[in-house]
Amino acid sequence: MYKRVLLIILDSVGLRAASDAALFGDTGASTLGHVYQETKIRLPNLERLGLGKLLNLDTPLQQHAAYAESIPQSAGKDTIAGHWEMMGIKLQQPLPVYPEGFPADLIQEFSSRIGTSVLGNKAASGTEIIKELGQLHLQSGSPIVYTSADSVLQIAAHEEIIPIPRLYSMCEVARELLTGEHAVGRVIARPFVGVYPNFKRTENRKDYALSPPQETVLDRLIANNIEVYAIGKITDIFAGRGISHSVHTADNTDGMQQIARVTRDEMKSGLLFANLVDFDSKYGHRRDVQGFAQALIQFDNWLPSFISQLTTDDLLMITADHGNDPTYKGTDHTRETAPLLIWGVREKQNLGNTCFSDIGATILSNFGLEIIAGKPLPIRMRV
Repeated sequence: MYKRVLLIILDSVGLRAASDAALFGDTGASTLGHVYQETKIRLPNLERLGLGKLLNLDTPLQQHAAYAESIPQSAGKDTIAGHWEMMGIKLQQPLPVYPEGFPADLIQEFSSRIGTSVLGNKAASGTEIIKELGQLHLQSGSPIVYTSADSVLQIAAHEEIIPIPRLYSMCEVARELLTGEHAVGRVIARPFVGVYPNFKRTENRKDYALSPPQETVLDRLIANNIEVYAIGKITDIFAGRGISHSVHTADNTDGMQQIARVTRDEMKSGLLFANLVDFDSKYGHRRDVQGFAQALIQFDNWLPSFISQLTTDDLLMITADHGNDPTYKGTDHTRETAPLLIWGVREKQNLGNTCFSDIGATILSNFGLEIIAGKPLPIRMRV
């Protein structure tokens, strides 16, 4: 048994199109493959953990590393679907999306409850819609409501017009309304500052996720007095359930610093579950290939210093929740498999094809608990 399991999600860093990608309109997508192809980057540390083997590069596998191609099975390609599946919940039906905006009666009820009309109510890029409606928002005081290709309702507001506490309160109202057939995965507060046309979103984003419909790996760990340390938006994704300690982060840089700090200074045993979101929010959705590549290089450069502070009692797993190919059409996530890179095993291993749920099964098995879904990876501790 490892005393500590460290699971880092590189948000949207998919490997290649999954076998069912055509059902999602994502035939030929390959986040890592196309970023490598277009930018000619190399990620030597990730490659030696197995990424090189997964991308058919001539890179040796380092000692104590194992790798696999992890295959999604849930009916969805978003944050909720990917993270929940890793923690034991396989969605049978996709969460609802609203490409034409939310129903008029739902918006009317929301407006009535918050005491003001709303702007927008359509699918849009978050940065573009505040450019489009920001001035009108400043004049009217009405919040901007919008969605995307994901199962989300987002509320944008200038921090000087709608203070953060009130914006959060509006999101809580929306979360209460969005149940049943309208149970979207997340309601997201999207505050911004500045003057037109140079509005800038702030770090005060807050996610209000749908509560998981059944017990998760995190719930089971907590019920058995095993500590769970959440870094980044993990606590939001699971609606605060199954979390002992939580640290929100501003960006990838802050996230990596917090992962290292918690591992070094706070965590004695249990699970650390972290999400680094910039790959998705800053570069994938905005189709910024060079930015995506630079974020990968930053993580790759950080990785050796982090691994150097780990011991034989630690198991490190690095993977992704979905793809977001910055070279692909549109601005949506892409249905892809994920790289699963592992450090801390006894011998080098190619684990072949695995499922997202095998990650949670491995965690529960490690701590001697009954498995919810999937099967444990066939790995052994190094000595």
